[in-house]
Amino acid sequence: MTTRYLACDLGAESGRLMLGTLESGRLRLEEVHRFPTGATEAAGSLHWDIERFFGEVREGLRRAAAAGPIRAVSTDSWGVDYLLYDEADRIIPPVYHYRDPRCERGVQQVYSRVSWEEIFAETGIQFMPINTLFQLGAETPERLQRARRILGIGDGFNAWLSGVHKWETSLASTTQLYEPRSRQWSAKLLAAVGVRPEQMGEVVASGTVLGPMREELAAETGLQGVQVVAGLSHDTGAAVAAVPAQGQRWAYLSSGTWSLMGVELPEPVINDTCRELNFTNELGYGGTVRLLKNIIGLWLVQECRRAWAAAGQEMDYATLTQLATEAAPFRALINPADARFLPPGGMPERIQAFCRETGQPVPETPGAIVRCVLESLALLYAETMDQLSRLIGWRPECLHIVGGGSRNRLLNQLTADALQMPVVTGPVEATAAGNVLAQAMALGEVGSHAEAREVVRRSFELARVEPGPAGPWAEARDRFRRLVGG
Repeated sequence: MTTRYLACDLGAESGRLMLGTLESGRLRLEEVHRFPTGATEAAGSLHWDIERFFGEVREGLRRAAAAGPIRAVSTDSWGVDYLLYDEADRIIPPVYHYRDPRCERGVQQVYSRVSWEEIFAETGIQFMPINTLFQLGAETPERLQRARRILGIGDGFNAWLSGVHKWETSLASTTQLYEPRSRQWSAKLLAAVGVRPEQMGEVVASGTVLGPMREELAAETGLQGVQVVAGLSHDTGAAVAAVPAQGQRWAYLSSGTWSLMGVELPEPVINDTCRELNFTNELGYGGTVRLLKNIIGLWLVQECRRAWAAAGQEMDYATLTQLATEAAPFRALINPADARFLPPGGMPERIQAFCRETGQPVPETPGAIVRCVLESLALLYAETMDQLSRLIGWRPECLHIVGGGSRNRLLNQLTADALQMPVVTGPVEATAAGNVLAQAMALGEVGSHAEAREVVRRSFELARVEPGPAGPWAEARDRFRRLVGG
């Protein structure tokens, strides 16, 4: 039996529609349509051109229809951003980008009404100024009063596909407005930002069938008889669902624009240590908890590449990685978590300024800059793993790296070396795989999450990376800790 599913995967750098074919217990993924996302700047503010994204997804649906019958479709997206809908269910513009400067104002507004300790006790979500809680805190009362309902990005696209407006639990849990223990919206935090519970609406479990695709959309695209599933609307939730792990003592790193490192647990960890270490408790498939830290990732390299291309030096990621491989090791390090690296623009100069200010050799070439970034990321991963082990009381025996960043062989080796832990890489398309498999579980074709992970192991090429000698990393870790104040 051959069954086709469609995954709409919306990322911060690009969106794509992936056709997933399940046959004989194996999954094959094929890209049907890809389009750029990224921020749109207007009058010093950053927005998402959401209407263009809808148009691109519509085009992807048309292309997918040519492949033959498709059983279901589901959307996943980045977290924290949201759509406001008016009484006529039209989206209220603009749709703000999480890197918009208003986030800092939102933090101050929220903290004037509720303390950080109370926020964490309610939600178990780490502090990040981009969180939905703080973004809503920066909203004007007029916009919030106009809003009949609020949805996360992925759930908004599922609503566009089906006409059914629901939050899926993995995306709801990223907002810092949802209680992971009681599994309901936090009345205290909603009140702090002036949002009514009915504006947020119902939260449904991962793998909920929302219903058939809207008739007019099905007719327009040629996709008849397609079910819309709220599978795992948060892209990291989808990626972790597809981690090809076995046993218990493993950790994951979802590597892309952001790096998300953590473990899968049955219950949230909400205590003072978790708050002080700034870990987060997000919900995953089957009611599991993703205890993780959301840290900056390959955004640093992406922004460097964009800056160099704008200056006439067009290089792909493979070229940049090769140049970094050839560069001298441990010449300079940065703290990737420094707030200066969060906004877009001028990334090579910011990296050089950090090195200059901290009395280190300043990397001058693209290879040296990328080497500095990748070594610093690996050291940040090592510090994060130490913190995670302290928090849960045991040390993982293996790290699974999934997502686009798992293609970076240099970073994979640096990570294994820095952690002194075996690393298993793949699948690259973990998010799309998790999206498709959540649909297949919802419709009964795959019987369990364990079976879904077995499908991943059978379907994709995985690689194991063993750690090299620990010696060269000891001094680098000491230098890194001084840089980050550890």
